[in-house]
Amino acid sequence: GTSDPYVKFKLNGKTLYKSKVVYKNLNPVWDETVVLPVQTLDQKLWIKVYDRDLTSSDFMGSAFVALAELELNRTTEQVLKLEDPNSLEDDMGVIVLNLRIAAGFLLSCLILLNERCERWARFTLGHLAMSFKCTIFLHLFIASKTSLNLGHSSFMRSVRLSDSLRKNQLWNGLVTITLLEGKNIPGGGLAEIFILLKLGDQRYKSKTLCKSANPQWREQFDFHYFSDRKDMLDIEVWRKDNKKHEELLGKCQVDITALPMKQTNCLELPLEKHPGSLLMLIAVAPCTGVSISDLCVCPLGDPSERQQISQRYCIKNSFWDIKDIGFLQVKVLKAVDLLAADFAGKSDPFCVLELGNDSLQTHTVYKNLNPEWNKVFTFPIKDIHDVLEVTVFDEDGDKPPDFLGKVAIPLLSVRTNQDQRGCYTLKNKDLERASKGVIYLELDVLFNPVKASIRTFKPREKRFTEENRKFSKKILSRNVDRVKKITMAIWNTIQFLRSCFLWESTVKSVIAFVVFVVTVWSVELYMVPLALLVLFAYNFSLVTTGKVNNTQDAQASKELMGLDEDEDEDDKESEKKGLIDRIHMVQEIIIAVQSILEEIASFGERIKNTFNWTVPFLSVLACLVLAAATVILYFIPLRYIVLIWGINKFTKKLRNPYAIDNNEILDFLSRVPSDVQ
Repeated sequence: GTSDPYVKFKLNGKTLYKSKVVYKNLNPVWDETVVLPVQTLDQKLWIKVYDRDLTSSDFMGSAFVALAELELNRTTEQVLKLEDPNSLEDDMGVIVLNLRIAAGFLLSCLILLNERCERWARFTLGHLAMSFKCTIFLHLFIASKTSLNLGHSSFMRSVRLSDSLRKNQLWNGLVTITLLEGKNIPGGGLAEIFILLKLGDQRYKSKTLCKSANPQWREQFDFHYFSDRKDMLDIEVWRKDNKKHEELLGKCQVDITALPMKQTNCLELPLEKHPGSLLMLIAVAPCTGVSISDLCVCPLGDPSERQQISQRYCIKNSFWDIKDIGFLQVKVLKAVDLLAADFAGKSDPFCVLELGNDSLQTHTVYKNLNPEWNKVFTFPIKDIHDVLEVTVFDEDGDKPPDFLGKVAIPLLSVRTNQDQRGCYTLKNKDLERASKGVIYLELDVLFNPVKASIRTFKPREKRFTEENRKFSKKILSRNVDRVKKITMAIWNTIQFLRSCFLWESTVKSVIAFVVFVVTVWSVELYMVPLALLVLFAYNFSLVTTGKVNNTQDAQASKELMGLDEDEDEDDKESEKKGLIDRIHMVQEIIIAVQSILEEIASFGERIKNTFNWTVPFLSVLACLVLAAATVILYFIPLRYIVLIWGINKFTKKLRNPYAIDNNEILDFLSRVPSDVQ
């Protein structure tokens, strides 16, 4: 019985501003301020209200204001009835506006101070101030045709990144939730259980556990915290039966604003209207390092500020604030020769930058295939193995934006402590083929290698809930080929050993027999990691001498991905015919097989790429661990090591009842890219 409304303001068919979403409210209060450009008064300002949904937005009605009917220097209140000609509802609600038009040079000076742009000082601008009765405040600046010489696109570029837009993007805290266990969950013993956590538009889904009334998850989730939004944390308990039907078992809410900052709170939350409860830890901590700015106020451009940030990540501070691993600065300069998405041969491009779950975006440059953004974005680095993804979209009014191109840059590929300026070719969504256009970026990474190494052996951050994967003949075929490649390598090794046992080649069998006897007679346990170190050294020599190129496997992987486009068309055609709907159950089985094949192939490729020095940072880290293991195994008897390991495992929960289980080796391998990645 509620909605998640937000408002769009449009002129000439273009969206100039979108308000934040007010969740679960039919009487929303926004409390926002924005600057909008208006060139003439013979226009209608459209106010459109939408209900935010997970995948799309539902239209809830619209109204308009004729700017020419407003009186200068006078505040008027208007009650606008929302209408939707396609709806059967007579009463769509109303929106109340306080409007005021004022003229004067002082207001242009206010813009000058707000945007730090000296060239605006010579223009005389008019002013239209508007406010909702439900406390949205808007200031619309109107420039006369005779006095305004500034281009509309540059005007738009400066206005779109107003303080309110920055405010809507920048989070100032981090909510860390550790989901521990459930108690007496109703129906938990009859079906598989999972949890959905929602904070604003951020969603996580826990792993699905087997049938149990007292399931234990021990998972950690990080949410962005916006102190001005007053969002409630919604927690839902779901069950899934053998037929994949899902049913809501219960839910509860937590008011994040009521929790003390910088403190871990242990909460046992009873389910509303149902028996059972959930035990979890919730910690709210301030977050720094997120910013959007102009090129003239670049954070790392100031030598003193750069020195201060570098000092924070020096070696001597390796064990201070262990979660603060590094700092990333990205300058989004411009793009050239983009794909034309409109009928007029132009596009309205903007950029979205994503680092893990962190996401920021630029303003939109309208009607331009060679846009210049010239903005600086900074992110805190939570995992040095994350990949920065920069995606260019075309704004398409009320419709979802059109994809124009994408680049993915691993943080470890950026040279540390220096700007890396580059021209990057845009690629398609899967990063398999080049798209049209290039983008110019400057990247600078500062990080602490000790903190980054420690983080490598901990679980990766979970991604926000995304759409379910679909069956793809191309991906299934690719995964089968990848698994077949690894299987053939294992089979060839077995055949080699078999040929030695059968004495198919006398010389080979004699050498193998001598090596076997000597190894078994003289080998010690510490020699196992030492032998692996020798393998690292051998492969490193091949890489440095150029005898082996790491791009060969990547090229082979591209060949696997480079299937004919006809297969993609076949997939689309099969979807059109409803084939997937008709074999829904078979599809789920195929998707499961597809995922399992991908996991097996990726696991084998990651082990191979660790030894192949594909990511030098990880290979060096593995060498250090193996060297330490060699020394430990040489000086300490195996029984003591096994005893220490067993005692640690048995007492781990006694020492820390809320410890999250993890496997350091698997966590390490999860950072190593597969051939496809």
